[in-house]
Amino acid sequence: MSDRELLKRHAALVDQMADRLGVDLQEAAIAGAVAMDEISDAVLRCTKCANPGHCESLLAQSVNIDHSPEYCRNRDLLRRLQP
Repeated sequence: MSDRELLKRHAALVDQMADRLGVDLQEAAIAGAVAMDEISDAVLRCTKCANPGHCESLLAQSVNIDHSPEYCRNRDLLRRLQP
């Protein structure tokens, strides 16, 4: 997988996880709740995750989730941004 593909995959995972948790990252950035650099850093942290396949499987299910998985490297950020 190229670096670009890796970044796209993990950017999608961060965005999808945020959506499932009720967090609109774009709106949070506009409101000043999160800086664009923090979102970029979240994507980079996600690329270091050992479980992206599990995360993708979790997000593909129609079950409700109220928090990111324990292994999520962005758990604190997402928890802070949840409504």
